Amino acid sequence: MPRQARLDAPGTLHHIMGRGIEGGNIFRNQRDRRDFVERLAALCSVGSIEVYAWALMPNHFHLLARTKGRSLSDNMRKLLTGYVVNFNKRHKRIGHLFQNRYRSIVCEDDPYLLELTRYIHLNPLRAKLVKNLEELRDYPWSGHLYLMKNGVDDWQDTEAVLTYFSRDRKKAVKKYESFLADGVARGKRPELTGGGLVRSMGGWFEVISQRHKGEGTLGDQRVLGSGEYIQILYSEADRKQKETMRLLSRRVNLDKLSKQLCVREGVREEELLNGKRRPKVVKVRKLFCQLAVNRMSYCGAEVARFLGISTSATNRMAASRELPDFEEISKLF
Repeated sequence: MPRQARLDAPGTLHHIMGRGIEGGNIFRNQRDRRDFVERLAALCSVGSIEVYAWALMPNHFHLLARTKGRSLSDNMRKLLTGYVVNFNKRHKRIGHLFQNRYRSIVCEDDPYLLELTRYIHLNPLRAKLVKNLEELRDYPWSGHLYLMKNGVDDWQDTEAVLTYFSRDRKKAVKKYESFLADGVARGKRPELTGGGLVRSMGGWFEVISQRHKGEGTLGDQRVLGSGEYIQILYSEADRKQKETMRLLSRRVNLDKLSKQLCVREGVREEELLNGKRRPKVVKVRKLFCQLAVNRMSYCGAEVARFLGISTSATNRMAASRELPDFEEISKLF
């Protein structure tokens, strides 16, 4: 049976899980864990993804994250591929590290952002890596520490979770910990690792296909949310398909794209291509990368060669938080 396409769109909340092949450990020592966390933090720092909760266990990991400037697939490829390469070098091994592909479940924010934060951050306690909630406060390999202690680091989005409890950080931390304590007796909560009340069907294009056929909402383990949320997914899928198909049908070469954008924004094309750092030129270069990579399916390396910049710089600009109005810009093409 072919595997199903992932559900993804900018702003989608995901519960992501990855396990070691044949149940093997994917984190053998502190250096492994630091490497993974540093890579995750780097993705957050460039605005590719926002992370609300996470936990590293010996043979698996959990993330609760929202996609931003880069798709979930791109984020996870960047995170896991680099990690596996370094892991294999450190431990003098070859071959796969993770069991199949990572698993991801699309989640509705309310109430699942808080429920999954609690579920994920209690993993070390359930696995007996720590003895109690007091020890969990200092466990360095989960997002719970970041929520409890202000100033630990700034890459994790702690505010999004804590403001559910209070605008005052001290009060919010106290209420959050009480909320966590209430979850200890609830056990493993298997309902949070599968689908929810109503599920969507297939990837974005498959969702639309089912809708147009007039078939009812069918079961699918990729969504955790209400029927109303599923309808929002349908609507977003429809919008995304129309926008993507319009831009792909009008896919222009990079030379034409640069000329049209430069005319529209009032900059000289030679400035765009010679690395000038004038603010307006930087803005157009960023917009060029976002359109070419995110909406016209050019690879980062191809765009980088055209602009005369590094691939990493291209991908960083394509993943910027300052997303343009694609609907308006697409009218140019």
